Amino acid sequence: MDKLSLQAKARELAHKASESKAGRAADTVFGGHEKRMRQTVVALREGRELAEHESPGEATLLVISGRLRLVAGDTKWQGREWDYLVIPPVPHSVEAETDTTFLLTVAMRGR
Repeated sequence: MDKLSLQAKARELAHKASESKAGRAADTVFGGHEKRMRQTVVALREGRELAEHESPGEATLLVISGRLRLVAGDTKWQGREWDYLVIPPVPHSVEAETDTTFLLTVAMRGR
């Protein structure tokens, strides 16, 4: 069994994002190309975003710290610390309202 502190990983990635020109950092903590489920901790600096993209499968987002917006077309959902959002299966983006960290879980299609 592996154990991981999401708070510690989020702090580490928030620090990396603060030093990155792109203003973001991420680390896959479970899964990957060989697994059906993938979990990635993501850090975004305030005002940065993950540009609109298709979801590769069913996905959820758990806000660890900060505030963000999940945007799909004209629909927007706000997420705050410990909010859990189900990502719609349509093109979407994630915008950081403040420095933000979150856990992205994706069930990859066809695995």
